[in-house]
Amino acid sequence: MNTPFLGLRTCIYRVTDIGSATEWYSQFLGIRPYFEQPFYVGFEVGGYELGLQPEESANSSRGENIETYWGVEDIHAVFAQLLAAGATTHEQPTEVGGGIWVATAKDPWGNIVGIIYNPHFRGGL
Repeated sequence: MNTPFLGLRTCIYRVTDIGSATEWYSQFLGIRPYFEQPFYVGFEVGGYELGLQPEESANSSRGENIETYWGVEDIHAVFAQLLAAGATTHEQPTEVGGGIWVATAKDPWGNIVGIIYNPHFRGGL
C-alpha cells in the first residue's frame, strides 16, 4: 500500500500559561524542551514531538474528540506519576483486550494526555 503519511510526528497541547506548562512538562518528562519560544515549545519524546502552544484564554468548549496515546512500559506507574504531578483522572487504566492497557488524564490546562501499554506494537523501536 502506498500512503503519503510517514507516521505521526507531533502532538500539540494548548495552554493558557506556556511558562508554567513548560515547567510542568519538563518536570514530568524529566527533560528540557529542544525548542522554546513564546509562540511554541517543543519536547522530543521517544522520536516524536510533544508541543505546547499558547492560547489566549481557557477554552471551556475544548472537545474531547482527539486523543493521543504515548507508549509506556508500566501504565499504572506512569498514570500515578501523572496524578502526582497535578494531572486529574479522565479514564482509569483499563485493559482493552489482548494485554493492551490504556488510560487518560487531563493536564492542568485540560488537555487529555493518553498513555498506552501495547505489547504487540513497538512503534519505531
